[in-house]
Amino acid sequence: MALSASDIQAVYSLLANSLSAEESLRKPAEANLAQCESRPGFCSCLLEIIAARDLACREDVRLLASVYFKNSISRYWRYRRDTPGGISNEEKIHIRNKLLLHIREENTKIALQLAVLISKIARIDYPKEWPDLFSSLAQQLQSADVLASHRVFMVLYRALKELSTKRLASDQRNFSEITAHLFEYTWNLWNSDVRTILQNFAAVSQSSNINTFVEESNDLLLICERWLFCLKIVRQLIISGYPSDKTSAQEVWQVKEVCPAFLSAVQSFLPYLKTILECKEYKPSLTGRVINEMGDSLTLEDRKKSISAAVSGILKNILPNDRVILLCNTLIRSYISFQLLAPVVVSILHEAIGGSPPLETDITPGMLLKDAAYTAAGHVYYDLSNYLNFNEWFRKSLSIELSNGHPNMRIIHRKIALILGQWISQIEGDTKKMVYHALIRLLQDDDVAVRLAACWSLCYVVQDTNFSEQDFAELLPACWTLCFKLIDDVQEFESKVLFLLIMLFHFLSCYSMWEESSGESLLHIRLLVALRNFVCSLGYQSPICYDSLLPILQSGIDVDSPDALNLLEDSVLLWEATLSNAPSIVPQLLEFFPYLVAIIDRSFDHLQVAVNIIEDYIIFGGAEFLKRHASSIAKILDAIVGNVNDKGLLATLPIIDLLVQCYPLEVPLISGVLQKLVYLCLCGDDERNPSRTTVRVTSGAILARLLVMNTNYLAQLASEASLTVALQQAGLSINQNVLLCLVDVWIDKIDNVTAIQRKAYALALSIILTLRLPEVIEKLDEILSVCTSVIMGGSGGTSEEDSRFSSDITSSSWPSDVSVSGKELRKKQIKDSDPIRQFSLEDILRENLKACAALHGEASFNAAISRIHPSAFAQLQQALKMV
Repeated sequence: MALSASDIQAVYSLLANSLSAEESLRKPAEANLAQCESRPGFCSCLLEIIAARDLACREDVRLLASVYFKNSISRYWRYRRDTPGGISNEEKIHIRNKLLLHIREENTKIALQLAVLISKIARIDYPKEWPDLFSSLAQQLQSADVLASHRVFMVLYRALKELSTKRLASDQRNFSEITAHLFEYTWNLWNSDVRTILQNFAAVSQSSNINTFVEESNDLLLICERWLFCLKIVRQLIISGYPSDKTSAQEVWQVKEVCPAFLSAVQSFLPYLKTILECKEYKPSLTGRVINEMGDSLTLEDRKKSISAAVSGILKNILPNDRVILLCNTLIRSYISFQLLAPVVVSILHEAIGGSPPLETDITPGMLLKDAAYTAAGHVYYDLSNYLNFNEWFRKSLSIELSNGHPNMRIIHRKIALILGQWISQIEGDTKKMVYHALIRLLQDDDVAVRLAACWSLCYVVQDTNFSEQDFAELLPACWTLCFKLIDDVQEFESKVLFLLIMLFHFLSCYSMWEESSGESLLHIRLLVALRNFVCSLGYQSPICYDSLLPILQSGIDVDSPDALNLLEDSVLLWEATLSNAPSIVPQLLEFFPYLVAIIDRSFDHLQVAVNIIEDYIIFGGAEFLKRHASSIAKILDAIVGNVNDKGLLATLPIIDLLVQCYPLEVPLISGVLQKLVYLCLCGDDERNPSRTTVRVTSGAILARLLVMNTNYLAQLASEASLTVALQQAGLSINQNVLLCLVDVWIDKIDNVTAIQRKAYALALSIILTLRLPEVIEKLDEILSVCTSVIMGGSGGTSEEDSRFSSDITSSSWPSDVSVSGKELRKKQIKDSDPIRQFSLEDILRENLKACAALHGEASFNAAISRIHPSAFAQLQQALKMV
């Protein structure tokens, strides 16, 4: 059901409660928000909260709404409305228009959030679904309002930043078109703002009227910020809107025009960025300042102190200690030292290599000098490349040092790991492959610092313009395995993100490797394992890699492919991982299901994985899945039931139970399977065989569920002559109605089943009372005895397993961004909504006893009741709360 404007306050309350420290408020709110995420209209409600100008709207709630909005865009924006969580075109248009309408928001923090949201949608929708984005923004620039143009350029900067990261050729052409339209206007405005800012600075520096400055500072601040946005946009347009120097010799005239103007502007600002830094009033006060807060009575001196305190704080933010140190380092290393002293550094490097042999084991002054020299060589590789042949350095020194496995060499190994990444653009020929192998060896080092350094260098390696996929192909699976191990070993979030980034780059090359290495089974198997790990690491963000992943998966699960014998096992495991980590099943994945029929027909080797795959499709696929693939699922289950051992049956029966629970009216589609379950339930060969007993009682529980949820169909199935013939051919002699045979099993096996199965048995027995079976009256005392014991024993309560499952799902370790459509949460929802759990056995039994009396006659019914032992009858009365 879609959310509407009337639900905005409810969504706001849920967001506010989810921020509460009280668990009783927070947990239900988080669960309800998770349910809302996949409902149409949720994004619109969030946007109204984000853009609200009501002062009563809390900032933290708006921020959380923005987070949910961005998550929803990432997960659902691409999907059609008929896909779970999909957003209709009408709602998308409304959201886009609403965002553009509110970009003039006065509050800077809200304005910034809106700019981010527009950029996220622009990345997906521009230009196909949102072709007028930039023309709409350009129209708003016609206003002379400084605030309006400031906000538009804030949006432009964010949107261009997003679009510039799209690497497809068509995306780059689109960006070039945007550049052609935006560059001139943006560049001219930047030049105009430079003149305005400099004029104001000059006026302020010569004026003694502080009041005038304060009154006019608001607009000047906006102009300064707009100038900065324009600067960033011009940079982005030049870098991404024109061919790179690496690939083209075409002259970009904009660079020739922009760079001199930039330098001129910097020269104009320097006398001010210097006056401010030298002003003693802006130096931090060691004793602090006492500022009079009575604005009307401030003296000129007080005002100066107030401004000084403010500027001092700003300077501290702009130039913190670490940035000052970095600037000094850059000045010394890049402009004073190495431009002039590169030959000296190379000389020291040769001295260090000669003074510390590659196979040295002691930490000597020579080793420490080598450590320092390698650090310098890594930082200034570009300047040294004219004086130092890396290939020769690697072969004669670095590679030998890497073979020295002494623990003390970790100091040098760490520096070598960094050097290999920093010098990667200078490495040529066969040495490049040797460097790839060296980095993989370094990833296996015992010292985590060495492994981290190697990982950083791998990031540079895979981004290198001349990265060789062919040379790296054989190392890719090992690289992935080692990176995943490193993810487990490190704690810092940034490090984990780095490793995932590396693996993403590797993934992008996997598809081409797959095509290029046709027939190389061993490599394909290792790629499949690596892809499965990658999909699991992405979790519910895994759809971002579907364009390359799904063709590989389809090839692997096709039993008719030339290499199916070798690849099938790892392919079905990848299939399972893809489904388990999907927020929903996209149409391409839905179309893969028939491949499972051929896989099962071939053998039962992959039965457990196949069962997991079927479970995913039932959970996620919905009615659309059953509509498309009913015949396929019937073929699969019919092939399994009756043809596998007890272990295989116990793995398969839960998905049949799930199918009956989720689609009770559609189960006639698997009538052949259900007939086999009747046989499994009625065959009495389970003495001294616990697994066979479990198969019998589980089959009986499924049939009991079917009677409860689709009574007429099971009654019809039980009376079909074909079922009786099938049972007789299987060696079972049936001399009464099949339903009565099932009643005997439900009564006999009531102590061999789980709590939820006990309730299913009891509910089925209570429904039997309403059917036109004369023999039922003879079994009335046994039926009521079972029902009474179930009621008195607590029917359908939460078992220990259910409690543990619920605890795991709601624990704090569960990722906060997991969608409610996630597999485990969806399974919990299905469990919680199970009619067997929700039905009241007492109420149903009470009503069905009345129906039984009316059906069989009061005399017969009372006679049967009178045969019940008085103590049992008293328990029945207590259970049903009857006098």
